[in-house]
Amino acid sequence: MIPNVLTLRGLVMFRSFLLLFATLFCFCAYASEARVKDTLQKNYPQIGKIEKVNKANVLGLYEVVTQDQLFYTDEKAQYLINGNIYELKTMRNLTEERARQLFAVDFNALPFELAIKRVKGDGRRKLAYFTDPNCGYCKKLEHELKNLDNVTLYLFLYPLFQGSGEKVKAVWCSKDPIKAWDDLMLNNVQPLAGTCDAPSAKVLELGRKLNLSGTPALIFADGVLVPGYVPAPDMEKAMNEAMGR
Repeated sequence: MIPNVLTLRGLVMFRSFLLLFATLFCFCAYASEARVKDTLQKNYPQIGKIEKVNKANVLGLYEVVTQDQLFYTDEKAQYLINGNIYELKTMRNLTEERARQLFAVDFNALPFELAIKRVKGDGRRKLAYFTDPNCGYCKKLEHELKNLDNVTLYLFLYPLFQGSGEKVKAVWCSKDPIKAWDDLMLNNVQPLAGTCDAPSAKVLELGRKLNLSGTPALIFADGVLVPGYVPAPDMEKAMNEAMGR
C-alpha cells in the first residue's frame, strides 16, 4: 500500500514540475520576444510599427510582423531578413504559408452590402476583390474573371485614382450595376452620371483598415489577401485551395 501512495505522490510532483517548467518556458519565450521587439522598435524606427514578434520554428529566428510584412531577425536583433524561407525537402515556402496565417482576413466578416454581387454558375466558390475603374491592371483582371465559372464575386469599388469617384458612383447608381461595370471595364462604355449615394467613403475606409494601398486586391474565401493582378489559372487554383481549407 505504501509504495502505491509514494508512486501517486511522485506522479503528482512530476506533473507539477512539468507544469512549472512549461510556465517558466512560456514566460522566458515571451520575455525574449518582448526584448527583441523593444530593441528593434527603439533602435530601428524606420522598420515601422511592429505589431508583434514571435519565435519562428526555423534557424532560431524570430518573426517580425508589421502591418503588412513579415521579416525575420536574430535573438540579438542585429540583422533583419526580408525574404522567403523554403524547406528544400518539400520546396514549401514557409514564409508564404506563415504570412497567409498572419495576414488572413475574416472573409465572412466583410461588409458585403458595400459590394456589387455577381454569381456565376452555381456560385459555390467565393472571391472578393477591390478594384478601380481607372486602374489598367483592374481592367486586365476583368478579362481574366470572364474565364471563371461557379463562383460568387463581390466587387468592392475602390476609387483611388483621380476621376474614379464619379465613375464608381455612376456604376453603383445604374439600374444594372454589373452590366454598367462590364461595359465600362471591358468595352470602355461610360455609364450615365449617378444621382444616388454610393458607399465609396465606407469602401475607402475598409480598404485602409485592410492596408490596401493599390488595386486590384483579391481576397479568397480562406482569408488570403493577394495584392495585384492574378491570371485566371492562378485564381482557379487559389479558390479551390480555399474551399479545401
